[in-house]
Amino acid sequence: MIKFPPVMYNYQQQPYYACTSCQLPTAQRNYCSFDKNEVDYFVKQKENALPVLTDILEHSNNEAQITEVLYILNRMSDEGTKGIDNMYPVLAKFNNTNSPNIQTFLAGIYRKTQVPDAFGPLVKMLVQNSLKPHNPQQPFDPNEEIGGAILSYLSDRFRN
Repeated sequence: MIKFPPVMYNYQQQPYYACTSCQLPTAQRNYCSFDKNEVDYFVKQKENALPVLTDILEHSNNEAQITEVLYILNRMSDEGTKGIDNMYPVLAKFNNTNSPNIQTFLAGIYRKTQVPDAFGPLVKMLVQNSLKPHNPQQPFDPNEEIGGAILSYLSDRFRN
């Protein structure tokens, strides 16, 4: 049996302490920073890590923690982990987020998994973001990844 870092559940009135290394972007750094060892630990577990990551996504309301789990899922997808597309019902919980960090990694996952139900939410994110005035405090534009995911969906449909 594989041992995962301990996770405290919300019903225990304690916060999770797995996937808590994420440092969100700042004005001086326009990217997230993660604990490489922790990320690599989950990525190497492949499909065996998905239940733990799913549980964190189901219960966490912490932007940095959610961003880290989405980053891990992106990396797992790059490594060929199977079953990430089956996590769409849990990932869909974040389709209406205003967080550029969560939107960016969510769009990356949708680009790689090509879950048909995710196309509409991607378009909605892009439209809603483009209707909001640009925030000069935001160090990057999530619409680049969202638009890229939409184009990936479209180009794959017309590739024949």
